[in-house]
Amino acid sequence: MPGDKSISHRALMFGALATGTTRITGLLEAEDVINTARAVTALGAEAVKTGDAWHVKGRGVGGLKQPDGPLDFGNSGTGTRLMMGIVAAHDISVTMQGDASLSRRPMSRVLNPLRTMGLQTAEAKDTLPLTVKGSSSLVPIVYELPVASAQVKSAVLLAGLGAAGETTVVEREATRDHTERMLRFFGASVETREIEGAMHITVRGDAELTGRDVVVPGDPSSAAFLLAAALVVPGSDVTVEGVLVNPTRTGLYVTLREMGADIEFLNEREEGGEPIADIRARYSQLKGVQVPAARAPSMIDEYPVLAAIAGFAVGETRMEGLGELKVKESDRLAATAAGLIANGVVARADGDKLIVEGTGKVPGGGLVETHLDHRIAMAFLTMGLASDAPVGVDDTAMIATSFPEFRGLMEQLGASYV
Repeated sequence: MPGDKSISHRALMFGALATGTTRITGLLEAEDVINTARAVTALGAEAVKTGDAWHVKGRGVGGLKQPDGPLDFGNSGTGTRLMMGIVAAHDISVTMQGDASLSRRPMSRVLNPLRTMGLQTAEAKDTLPLTVKGSSSLVPIVYELPVASAQVKSAVLLAGLGAAGETTVVEREATRDHTERMLRFFGASVETREIEGAMHITVRGDAELTGRDVVVPGDPSSAAFLLAAALVVPGSDVTVEGVLVNPTRTGLYVTLREMGADIEFLNEREEGGEPIADIRARYSQLKGVQVPAARAPSMIDEYPVLAAIAGFAVGETRMEGLGELKVKESDRLAATAAGLIANGVVARADGDKLIVEGTGKVPGGGLVETHLDHRIAMAFLTMGLASDAPVGVDDTAMIATSFPEFRGLMEQLGASYV
């Protein structure tokens, strides 16, 4: 599989904040990650590919320089929000911009805690383009996340690397912990404690990171499309090798097993502080289930493809706690429901819930509006592999932002696209 997007972003950024050179193999070479590589290069930490590896020449925490022009993050919310945390700890001004979709996405949830620490913004708004000004004298804070968000948590912890003292993020619901794992791998002091049912993640400021060799595991969000296809296309048996199986990212597989899916983890091992495995999926008769809100942070990117194959299950699949989907690359909740209805599946979005009435078969034949969202496009192209009539999507160009190999890999497995 292509490398995990979340870890690819972080490997480039943490390499830029380290002293010495960071060598990265398996980096996801999709548009979002390439934009992050360009951004760290513009900030003085040159990121270049040599042979099969990327090398980042780090400048140390606090050592990034003023870029010559704006940093363009394209479609990447992760790249933008984490970089805000990094810039916060530097005495530089940086203009951040993105495409039309990213420019509609809210940045206030990240900017609010960073402003408390000392970050300034030149504009009286919280959407891109924005000019942010960091500080070499940030104030450490204790910040309780109002919503479960690994991006907000990561931005605050990254800013905390340059603050004098300890910065703590409190989360009531577990979110992706790639930042904590990788910061430790690079040598930062990160402590995680459970206090009264909440996790307190603390990073010590004035940190010194050291360049490392990073092996990026396969992206579980991308693997989900191949494995989902295997579950609904009769006769399928697909194994995807070297996939990240961090517990904060495996909610989809927990859910699919509850639905009766024949999925197993093989050859489980650990690389670079992250658990990985080969994942095997075989065609299965699925049943509807209730997916609790508490599981949402561990599968937030996978709900569109889960919903797309829920039509092939028998019974109601009820997904709760999906408010975060409304502020992704599109309003994914509304777009997913509309795509299902356009293809003859009974579905409805109700507040932060999505309910799909599965009958075991999907009529298909509809055209799905993707709203420039790569995961909507891939989810419904996957659904079309097993529907009675083909499923169309209005655009596929944006798939390159996360999974440029999607079509080629699917065709190798027998998919047909026109």
